[in-house]
Amino acid sequence: MSEHQGRGRAGGDGDAGARLTYFAIGATIGAVVALLFAPKSGRELRQDVADATRKGVDRARETGSQLSARAGEYYETAQTRAGELATSAREAVSRRGELVGSAIEAGKQAYRDEKRRTESSALTENEPRALEGGQS
Repeated sequence: MSEHQGRGRAGGDGDAGARLTYFAIGATIGAVVALLFAPKSGRELRQDVADATRKGVDRARETGSQLSARAGEYYETAQTRAGELATSAREAVSRRGELVGSAIEAGKQAYRDEKRRTESSALTENEPRALEGGQS
């Protein structure tokens, strides 16, 4: 047994793709040979080949047209969805911005209130001392 044969058997079914390819090539060669040896005149054979070619081209065009239509639909759907997501994101950012702005404003107001309270507290603490200082 040669090294090549040993590897082929060791591969088992792992080489199924290659086997399928070889089968397709063999089937194609067989079909061409059958056409060449068919009991038809050259004109009939050429006509059959031309018809088969036309059918193949027509199928390819039809499939291409269908794929193009689907691609257009997918593009439109994706574009619409992307627009919706962008709008949703903008609205969410706007809401968050408003919340942050409100929180900042509340913080500023709390600071001003505390500052006033502290200043008024300091003034009321200093007033009795000033009065006491004046009475001594």
